[in-house]
Order: sequence, then C-alpha cells, then structure tokens
Amino acid sequence: MSADSNVAGVGVNGAKENHLINFIKDNATLIALIVLVIGLSFADDAFFTARNLSNLSRQVTIIGIIAVGMTMVILIAGIDLSVGSVVGLSAVVCTLMMQYGVPTVIAVPATLLIVGVGIGAWNGFWIAKFNIPPFIITLGMLTIGRGLALTLTNGSSVPVTSKVFPLIGGAYIPPMMSSIVLIVCAALAVYSIFRDVQQSRAHGVEVNMQELLVNGAVMIGGFALAFHVFTSYKGIPVPVAIFAVIAFAGIYTLNSTRFGRRLYALGGNEDAARLSGINVVRTKMIVYTVISVLSALAGIILASRLNGASPNLGTMFELDAIAAVVIGGTSLAGGSGKVSGTIIGALLIGVLNNGMSLLGVVTFYQLIIKGLIIILAVWFDVMQKKK
Repeated sequence: MSADSNVAGVGVNGAKENHLINFIKDNATLIALIVLVIGLSFADDAFFTARNLSNLSRQVTIIGIIAVGMTMVILIAGIDLSVGSVVGLSAVVCTLMMQYGVPTVIAVPATLLIVGVGIGAWNGFWIAKFNIPPFIITLGMLTIGRGLALTLTNGSSVPVTSKVFPLIGGAYIPPMMSSIVLIVCAALAVYSIFRDVQQSRAHGVEVNMQELLVNGAVMIGGFALAFHVFTSYKGIPVPVAIFAVIAFAGIYTLNSTRFGRRLYALGGNEDAARLSGINVVRTKMIVYTVISVLSALAGIILASRLNGASPNLGTMFELDAIAAVVIGGTSLAGGSGKVSGTIIGALLIGVLNNGMSLLGVVTFYQLIIKGLIIILAVWFDVMQKKK
C-alpha cells in the first residue's frame, strides 16, 4: 500500500472519529438521559411502570414550565433567581382569592396578571432601564416575594376551598382522547420536520441529515413511550398537556419569529443588537415578564395538585430551572441554546430526582448531586467555548 493510501485511510478514519465526537457532544444530554433511564430500569422494577412514568411526567411539568422561560432569560445573558418565590406567592394569592369567594375562572388569570405580570415588569424595568445586574434585582425579589407570601398567610398553609381548582393539577385527559391527541401531535411534528426540510432546500441551505435522523428517532421514541404510558394509566395529566403547549410555543417562538431572533441577537452582542434597531429595553421587559408569568402558572398548578398553598412552595426551584437550562445546552454567556434542549434537561433532572427517591437516596445527597451536575454542565460549556 502506498504512502498516499495510508494518509487517505488515516484521514477518513480521523474524519469519522471527529464526526462521532461531535455527535456525542451535540447530543450529550440526550445520551445521558437514555443511559440514566436504562440504568434506573434495571436498578428498580418500579421505575419503568406506566404509573411511575405518568407521575414523573407530572412532576417534571412544574420545573419544565419555569425552565422554558428561564431559557429565554439566559439566552439574553440574564438570570432570574426570583422564580421560586413567584411560585410560592402566586400559589398563596390564588388560594386566598378563592377563600374570599373569588371564582376560580377569575382567580387564576388575576393571579397571573397581579403576580406574574407585576413582578416580571418590575424586574424587567430595573434591569432594562437602569442596567442593574439581573442577579441583584431578582435576588432582591426572591426575598421580597417570599416575605410577601409569609405576610399574607402569617406563615401558615392555605387550604383550597374550590372544587374546580384541584382539577387543574390533578385531572387527566381520558385515555381514548389522549390517544387522539398524541396521534395528532405526532402528525403535526412530522409535518413540521418535512416543512423545515423543504424550506431549507428552497433557500439553498444544506440539510444536516444526521441531526434530522436523530431528531426523528427521538420524536418517534418519545411519542411511542408517551402513547404507552398515557393510554395504560388514566391518560395525559392536565399539567403535562399545559406544559406541552408552553414548550411547543417556546420552540416556535425561538425558531420561527422575529422576537426569537432578537433574543439570540441580544444575547450574542447587546450593543450590536441595539445598533441594528432592536428595542433592547422592551425586549428585556417582555422576557422577564414571560418568565414571571410562567412561574406564576407553575405555582397555580402546584397549589392545585397539592390542594393547598404554602408560603414556602417553590423553594430552590430556581436551582432546578437553571440546571435544566444549562444541562440542556443553553450557554450562560447568552446567544446560544434551544427550548428542546431545556426540555431534555428538565426530563434529566426529573428522572434523576425520581430515581434517587425510588432508590432511597437521602434528600441532602440529592441536592449535592444536582449541584455537582450544574458545575459539570457549566464546565463543559466553558470548555466548548475555549475550542
């Protein structure tokens, strides 16, 4: 064999190795999730049952809803530490309203407006208008929100008096209807993929077939698992349906709207975004309002599921939300990330929590493990940027 042939062989093998390494890097979170699920399935027989997976999906929704908003915040190189307090305050405000005779159909949107929009606009105003670091403003609101919740309840829990309210967090879509919903969603997802491919080819953009195949396989596997779980046990939980709508809205917003492109531009270079005509103040205010509204919604769903509200609800939720976003591949430096990655990150955190609980891991150790995962995820992001 000639020297040129040897060089060519080495080049092909090297290209294949680089291709494999890049594939692993791009899908590290998904691979970790699959490995974790398989490992827990062997470690505990109860993990892969339809009942446990259905309960797991409901548990993920709370952090998942917050994490969709947190993705947008981190995309613009911001942070929001007040989300946990917003969860607790919104749960308290909503349940107190119903105690005083306000109907559920009024109490829920009123809470989203008063707590969600109110706190979000407050945070966004100081951050966007006066360039105060978001860490400081949201840290202050974390304390204020928790103090307001404790003040309104005198430090005690508030029971739910409405018979309708518990359905938000505890009801299920019947199995037959769930089957139809999943089939329609799967069809829409397939149509969306084909439409994106056609649009890319029409604009002369090369289609990444590897990424397309991975996304297709994940989608098929996800829908197949969801179909099995939700048709075998009660149906789709209402909170899961709400989370799915919010997740799809987040994906569409970032991928297919001007507002989404502005977030990437703002996170990439704020000065350049301002010079290009983007209204930075308005964009930041919208982003911080969105995450507060989503946090308020998460608090309402949690209070509904627990059939009561405590001023301490939502403690440390900001940790799980930030962990889901960072583990999902969104850069803390801003300008890079996807809601789809955040969903996988939220699932990874949820599976980890569920698995450690089934295996009897002490709560204190669970916090240590999650903290280490965040550090490793940030380290991986920093290493990627140095290359």
